[in-house]
Amino acid sequence: MKTFKQALCILLVVLIFTAFNGSIYMLLTRRLSNNFSSTSQSKMIDVEKYLPFEEDSDLAKVESTLKLTGDLPTLDGAAALVPVYASVINALYPEGSVTFEGGKFSDDNFYGENFAPDSKMQYKNTVRGYTAIVDGDTDILFCAAPSDEQRQYAKEQGVELVYVPVGLEAFVFFVNKNNPVDNLSARQIRDIYSGKIKNWSEVGGANRVINPVSRLSGSGSQSAMEAFMGEEEIALKSPFAITGGSLGFSFRYYLGTIVENESVKMLSLNGVYPSSENIQNGSYPVIAEFYAIYRADNENENIPILIDWLISDEGQTLIEESGYVRIN
Repeated sequence: MKTFKQALCILLVVLIFTAFNGSIYMLLTRRLSNNFSSTSQSKMIDVEKYLPFEEDSDLAKVESTLKLTGDLPTLDGAAALVPVYASVINALYPEGSVTFEGGKFSDDNFYGENFAPDSKMQYKNTVRGYTAIVDGDTDILFCAAPSDEQRQYAKEQGVELVYVPVGLEAFVFFVNKNNPVDNLSARQIRDIYSGKIKNWSEVGGANRVINPVSRLSGSGSQSAMEAFMGEEEIALKSPFAITGGSLGFSFRYYLGTIVENESVKMLSLNGVYPSSENIQNGSYPVIAEFYAIYRADNENENIPILIDWLISDEGQTLIEESGYVRIN
């Protein structure tokens, strides 16, 4: 009888654990295995694919009548604009002006892509790049518009920055390719990020919680999203949002060309898809300028020469062949 009771207790414990594990699988694990959440996964750019003066680099190679000599400006910028400013160096700078060292990701090398201190091409991305241009470590920064905090940092340092628009890009929203939603209105997206809409079924999708994904504060895409929201604040999302289907945002070229994630799809906004044609003709609703940015007090005589070239026909051809849309 004692042995029977022991066996019964063991069986009861096994059943309890089985039921518990089964409920966890049904409530959480199964949903997470098919939750569209891969849309939120970021991918660092492989800078080595965009090095100037390399025959197999993925750069726009245009013939230029301008060749810079003397004090060469140091160029830096956002991840999405590495192909642009690397192509500028390839077109205008002499060989030997870029020294790439690579390296592993670490606290000191957050992006895993190091250049020698005297290299005229650097890569600090948007957050560190804005600090570098204000501090005078970079001569020209290729970036989207700054955040309020980045503008404030420049003001506190007594630095005036000059923003020259050199190209156009679409600010896009994306979901996992398995998400049945193909189009959202600007109003619906603002309602999602402000917390008014919380389920995909409210916008024509499946009965799934929406996971509105944000980016690092101060990044170009996060600053663009805050501008898109206008006076409305991005709400804190529910802890349960992680179990739902994600909605993300980025810039078209970065998402479609640099990341090349086949598991995601870009959404139409207000019924208009973010194609190059719809950016050029102005029908896509959210078109952002990106800039060549420099300090107003920078006396490097090559800076105005390079800026003038960027907005010339040759420079705009390079912008276009880099995958963006010309400004003029």
